[in-house]
Amino acid sequence: MCQQRRVRAVYTMPTLHNPLGWVLNTGQRQALADLARQHDLLIIEDAAYARLVSRPPPPVVSYAPERTVYVTGFSKNIATGLRVGVVISPPRYRPEIERAIRATTWNTPTLISSLICAWIEDGTVARFETQKRQDARQRQQVAREVLCGLPVVSHPDSYFVWLPLGEESRADRLANALMERRISVSTAEPFCVSATIPQALRIALGSVPFDSLRPALLSVRDAVEYEQYR
Repeated sequence: MCQQRRVRAVYTMPTLHNPLGWVLNTGQRQALADLARQHDLLIIEDAAYARLVSRPPPPVVSYAPERTVYVTGFSKNIATGLRVGVVISPPRYRPEIERAIRATTWNTPTLISSLICAWIEDGTVARFETQKRQDARQRQQVAREVLCGLPVVSHPDSYFVWLPLGEESRADRLANALMERRISVSTAEPFCVSATIPQALRIALGSVPFDSLRPALLSVRDAVEYEQYR
């Protein structure tokens, strides 16, 4: 692609990719860094879910710090209400990033920023992350049990699963049918950047109480099987 088109940057989610849950290994991360240097590309590393992985590989920014903008936050690994982000950038990109932040969000609430800093220092963030990983693994176990036999793609530490559908299935029709049962799932459309959209569902596991997860997933399985054999 870099030889055929003028590519200036690559956006990557190398640790707990959303929606597939993939984690690039160290060789793949090094290859990405080498490719970026070869073609003079900026790397934008989205690490929103990275802290949920118990033993993640080194971030891509450690392989190419001079050309990687590392972005993360606390809403995925701690709590959705903590809308505080972190950007680590090479010096040459900082003025543009600062202008973009100032134009879109201006600043973050002082109270939330102070709370996050205190929680990092006293170990609260680390404890919350450990609890979140344990909760995610329990929910993934339930998903594997209920969706056994279906082509589910996921990671043991993630809060979502990716469910490819059969050739005759329609993800939008299935999502509408589940919505009538008060179950909300996503189709592949919001995650696609090409004209070809696969028939698949992204199922979030963390948005319902744990006791409600199994019945909800059973409803998803019933709807998927009905869609396949209708």
